[in-house]
Amino acid sequence: MIDEKEQRLYDILESLKIEYVRYEHKAVYTVEEADKLKINIKGKLCKNLFLKNSKGDTHYLFVLEETKRADLKLLSKQIGSSRLSFASEERLAKYLDLKKGAVTPFGIINDKESSVIILIDKDLVGDHLVNFHPNVNTATIGVLYEDFEKFIKWHGNKFIYVET
Repeated sequence: MIDEKEQRLYDILESLKIEYVRYEHKAVYTVEEADKLKINIKGKLCKNLFLKNSKGDTHYLFVLEETKRADLKLLSKQIGSSRLSFASEERLAKYLDLKKGAVTPFGIINDKESSVIILIDKDLVGDHLVNFHPNVNTATIGVLYEDFEKFIKWHGNKFIYVET
């Protein structure tokens, strides 16, 4: 069943002429849980980390391949930020209107100020599908990488390519 948050995203994707493949599944909260699903999802699977700087005045959504480990010290140096740490569930709800386990770059549709900066692992760039939750953790959708970037540009959030 598609809820209101998910449908809103699909309506936006349709208006932007972005095609997607949808996979429905039980709720998953971690990459490990998602890996146990018996679904053949095409393309690159991604994990998404909602981060903040040490002052808490800048928020980032770090998008990387699911198999990679995030080195937050290296990441903060690359982007010229103070120490990075995971943002709280309260901040996740405030800035992206998402819940733990459903973190996704598609949550920027709820970022009214377009203030969350998207950090993209350079290895994701290319001519292939990338997969994310559609603002709920009971489904996964795949979009072409170029359409993923088109979506971010449409919303107006800054994005930065990073090495992982």
